Amino acid sequence: MQVATDITEFSYLPAQAEAYGVSVPPVERLSLALADGRTISALRFGTEPPRITLLHGAGLNAHTWDTTVLALGDSALVFDLAGHGDSSWRSDLDYSPRTLASDVATALDAWTDAPQIVVGQSLGGLTGAALAASRPDLVAELLVVDITPGIDTSAGPAALREFYAGPTDFASRDELVDRAIAFGFGGARADTERGVFHNTRVRADGRVEWKHHFAHLAAQALAAHAPGDAASPSILSASGWDDLARTAAPVTLIRAVHGFVSAADAEEFARRLPDARVLALDATHNVQETAPGALAEIISAARSSQGL
Repeated sequence: MQVATDITEFSYLPAQAEAYGVSVPPVERLSLALADGRTISALRFGTEPPRITLLHGAGLNAHTWDTTVLALGDSALVFDLAGHGDSSWRSDLDYSPRTLASDVATALDAWTDAPQIVVGQSLGGLTGAALAASRPDLVAELLVVDITPGIDTSAGPAALREFYAGPTDFASRDELVDRAIAFGFGGARADTERGVFHNTRVRADGRVEWKHHFAHLAAQALAAHAPGDAASPSILSASGWDDLARTAAPVTLIRAVHGFVSAADAEEFARRLPDARVLALDATHNVQETAPGALAEIISAARSSQGL
């Protein structure tokens, strides 16, 4: 097993870049104070003003996009959504897409100077739809990755809830890697180790815990024997179809063949949004990790088509 000796958050980038035969681009962590005292955080890759904004799924963080950004070879703004990564947790537990989108809009106003190709995976996809509906001036095109508002919650999302409803602290990161692999999440072990490193922190007592709020809330709900309780936030949103219908920008659904969106879900998406494109990639739910090159090609094509 390869162990990172550099504990900074960018320590894995050189090996990832080498695998793609590219150089590590300039990258920095941004943080913005919000009006309610919270902060929202993001990574900014490249030296040019970003024209691509990336939003992760539930229980992930900005670094889930690292390999895709390297494959893109382009400037990008990559968010930690509220309750994830280095962004603040919400005391009201409101992680609905429209609430998350409000934070993203505030940050885009501060950090960008032009409409973005917004790419959102899972929860990030519904957040992107809410952003496009409420702030059309910020979104040139929307790419929704392996999520629809009508997805069957008895399959993949249920597995995610079960995964995060387990223990919230562990003896080591290796223990967490084993758990993720057992649930079928992540790709190769080295990739899963990298994901776990970015999504956890070591407490003062030496135990390892999840950084994101969802795992802690899911565990609380399980302990209370109330899996449907408000303390266990859903990645779905009843308002999702309304947000997509109100989106003026071009929309593409990218379905992972081995992910959470079924063929029937994709057909419903196409029926409700006849002007949208529907594409399929040979990938699992975290497409940005298991098919980063193919996803990067789609994003690059979208930017070119927009003339950005």
